[in-house]
This record gives sequence, structure tokens and C-alpha cells, in this order.
Amino acid sequence: MTLTHPELRTPPVFPDGEDALEALLATPSPGLVADLAALEGDLVILGAGGKMGPSLARLARRALDAADRRDVAVHAVSRWTDRAAADRLAADGVTPVPFDLLDGDPAALPDAGNVVFMVGAKFGSAGNPAHAWAVNAALPDRVARRYREARVSAFSTGNVYPLVSTASAGSSEGDPVGPVGEYAMSCLGRERVFGHHSAEHGLRLAVIRLNYAVDLRYGVLADIAAAVHAGEPVDLTTGHLNAVWQGYANEVALRALRYASAPEPLTLNLTGPETASVRRLAQYFAEEFGTAARTSGAESGTGLLSDASLCHALFGYPELPLRTLVGWQAEWIRRGHPLSGKPTKFQVRDGRF
Repeated sequence: MTLTHPELRTPPVFPDGEDALEALLATPSPGLVADLAALEGDLVILGAGGKMGPSLARLARRALDAADRRDVAVHAVSRWTDRAAADRLAADGVTPVPFDLLDGDPAALPDAGNVVFMVGAKFGSAGNPAHAWAVNAALPDRVARRYREARVSAFSTGNVYPLVSTASAGSSEGDPVGPVGEYAMSCLGRERVFGHHSAEHGLRLAVIRLNYAVDLRYGVLADIAAAVHAGEPVDLTTGHLNAVWQGYANEVALRALRYASAPEPLTLNLTGPETASVRRLAQYFAEEFGTAARTSGAESGTGLLSDASLCHALFGYPELPLRTLVGWQAEWIRRGHPLSGKPTKFQVRDGRF
């Protein structure tokens, strides 16, 4: 017997290729359309050229169009070394803004009432910690001064928390932080700098602690699936993780603008509801590929885990459950669709990226 409910949307189908994937990532929920309908001022996305930025920009534009808010401009700020990516965004109604955020004059940035801050330096931070601190902790001061009157939704990371027991529900927003390594410490610096401007100058702020977003081309599921498909061992030392569909992550970052506050910022863990076993994920992918999962190491009993129940209370559960994403990830690889080649390094436990 098939159970249906009139308020449920039709479940999305597997996106067969990058065009279909981008179209799915740019499909807004009714909740996002309603929230963006109330925006005051334009939207600026800083660091829009990264893995999540283009899809977030398209999603915002589609949601605003659906809300009949074509008067709201979406500015996507990046160095845009990939001109083709910028041109594709322009064709979708987003305004690409070529700009070097570290060296450019912030006064030259577009005016906006709403800012999504996506800038970050992670990989290579162990070898060049000064750059990581400049990007992750110093740059937010310049941004906060430029957009003091705006609402800011700033991406952070679950890495600001310590590793916790897999028997726990994960770190919650009120738990003590405990960053390990230069990357995590500099990301906490980002939060503290933005938080200073919220407390002292009234910057309306939402801090989004994300781990880990997946979109089939990259992410923890792609890392594990690719290893199983290639017959390579999957390291089990970090034996449990959180993951969430990138489309949901982008929606939350945009919808959180509505909840940005001062002098106390909104701090929100953003991930899926499951604590997923890496061993079991490897087994699922082995079943999908008709092979055996090879593993190495043993579960340590701790991991980088977050309790995102506050996020789910505000915005609902992710539409795509973990098992659906597992099946999609396997199908993506079976069909030979591209991967980013940029592993998450979720296995790293010493904070050196």
C-alpha cells in the first residue's frame, strides 16, 4: 500500500548529469520562497565561486523570482578565475562581481541589505596558517564594517567543536568549543570577529556551523563511494560522521537571514539528522556496486559530530534522506558522471588540512 499526504512534495528523481543536478539544487522550497519574499534590500554572496556558491546563487534567484521579487538583485562576488562559470550565472539572472576580497577596497562592493558569507581557506592551511587566519579571521572584520547595517548569514564549520563520543548526540550549539588545528582555530576566530560586531555595533548575524554538505560531485559520500568502487580501503578510524544534502544546506543559509540577530547572534548547527557509520556506508556502496568493501583501521569511538535538532526545528528535516543520497551517489558513479577530485579529508583527526 502506498501512503500519500497532500502536503508532501513529489520526491525528486535522480539527477542524471550535471545540468539536472544544478537544476535540482536551484529548485526552492515553498518555505524559502516565503522567507525571501520578505527580504529588504539586495543580496550579496561573498565567496560565490566555491563548491556551494554558484548553486546557492541560482537557488536564491529562483526563489526570489518565484516570490515575484525581481526587484531584488543577487550579486555573486568572487575572483571568478573561471569566466565560464560566471557567464553561466549571468545567464541565470545572477550578477557576477569579479573582486579580490583580501586586497580590494570593500567600499567598491555592491550595497546590500543581506549578505551570505561563504569565504574560507581550509586545504593547505597546515602549510600556510597565516593565509588561513587572514581569510578566515581577518577578512570578516572588513566585511562586517562594510555591511554593518545588513543581515549576515556566515558559514562556519563543525570543526570548531572537539571530537565527541559516537554514543553522544553530537555537539549542540551551547556546548563548549574546542577547535583542533590552525584551520579550526581560525574559523572560530571568524565567529568571534563577526560576534564582536554583533555585540558592539548591532550587526544582525547568523552563524552556520556546517558539516558535511554533499552534492554527488563531492562530499563524504562521494569519497567513500569512489574508494569502494575502485577497490580501495576505507579508513574507519573516524568511524562516524554527519552529512546533509547541499540543496538543504544552501536553503538554510538563505533562510537563516530571517533569524539573524544582535547583540546575540543566532548560532546554528547545519547537518543531517543521522549519525552515520562509515563502515555501514561502505557496505551499502559495496552492495550497490556488487563488490566487497575493503576497510582499514578500527573505529576510534569519537568523531566530529553535531546535533542539528535546532536547525530541523526551524526549517524542517532535509527532504533527501541519507539512504536516498547513498543510492544516488552510487548511480552517479556507475554512470560515469564527474567528481570534483577534491576529497573532504573527513578522516583527518589532528586538524591538519
